[in-house]
Amino acid sequence: MDKQGFTTGIVHGDRNTGVEHGGLRQPIHTSVQYGFERVEDLIGVFQGTKKGGFNYARQGTPTTAALERKITNLEEGVGSICFSTGMAAITAVFLTLLRAGDHLVASRYVFGNTNSLFNTLRTLGVEVTTVDAGVRDNVADAIKPNTRMVFVETIANPGTQIPDLLGIGELCGERGLAYVVDNTITSPALFRPKHVGASLVINSLTKTIAGHGAALGGAVTDTGLFDWSRYPNIAEDYRRSASKEQGLLQIRKKGLRDMGAALSSEQAHQIALGAETLALRVAKCSDNALALANYLERHDAIGNVFYPGLESHPQHGIAKALFKSGSWLLSFELRNADRMVDVINALQLPVKATGLGDTRTLIIPVAPTIFFEAGEQTRKAMGISDGMIRLSAGIEEIDDLISDFEQALKLA
Repeated sequence: MDKQGFTTGIVHGDRNTGVEHGGLRQPIHTSVQYGFERVEDLIGVFQGTKKGGFNYARQGTPTTAALERKITNLEEGVGSICFSTGMAAITAVFLTLLRAGDHLVASRYVFGNTNSLFNTLRTLGVEVTTVDAGVRDNVADAIKPNTRMVFVETIANPGTQIPDLLGIGELCGERGLAYVVDNTITSPALFRPKHVGASLVINSLTKTIAGHGAALGGAVTDTGLFDWSRYPNIAEDYRRSASKEQGLLQIRKKGLRDMGAALSSEQAHQIALGAETLALRVAKCSDNALALANYLERHDAIGNVFYPGLESHPQHGIAKALFKSGSWLLSFELRNADRMVDVINALQLPVKATGLGDTRTLIIPVAPTIFFEAGEQTRKAMGISDGMIRLSAGIEEIDDLISDFEQALKLA
């Protein structure tokens, strides 16, 4: 049939590509080794001349391959690779495509662990410059002759800053730079980075796509827009493949075969199940987040509220133009920051926990936890105050959430 809708394509994806015994979804393949009747076919899999075969589960299984097809379709890409975590996916991109002496330009406003990874890259000889990517010219001014890549997140965690996604995409296209976009918080249900010129799209599958806090995973998707034959860091062994395959091939061989960050079949299956309700969950979580943001913005005890769906947000115009909604992430500050711990403890529904994109609402004080190791100077540069509170809105009834905040904020 003709091209299917977003959710239809997910829930019928396995059946459309064929499942043995009439199953509606791919089974869990737990085998580590895969045998062949002819040794020529085994050789072909190793050398890349036989497509679709498997040799060792570290580089993929039929179950992870089925999930990769789903992610590729969701992001309108040409191929995807799944990893054990979102951080494994990001690390694989950087370590397989960048070399000592290269330069990476990145948004200043990124996930705390990604910021920590930048420090690791610097120790390996990769130069990293972070800028306020909300302004295209800031990125342009940071580009050097040895710049190879630009990295941004669609919505920053926890401050919700949004880069000039389209402007940076045009810039990277003009300069021939790989444009890597972390789509975790928006997910393909709200935004597809391919539409702004992204070369590679990263998703922490743990969060929005799986969505139940029950499985770890990450993915890298190639949009097909970048000509890898022009990229200087592709190894000669992989240049025998078509130019649009070379980037993913190197990431798979180095990131999975050499580094071993493989996603298990069991986790891949769990993520695939969660993905079936992706659009439904994101719509509900986004509605709840916007309602909470509006409520908090009007409350006398609250200072700043950070949510792209609010007209007061600095990049509200970008969010409205590019995203279907504002997603589930919001942050806020109490006017009396000294009462932060008391207010959080008084809340009964939001779970005091790290993590994002769950079906349950999660809450955490940012500075003393997930950004504690970053240090005061880095937090200040990222706009993270000592009293910032991060919330990942779940799918609970909004009246229950607002009622809970109403009683807790009396302590503020």
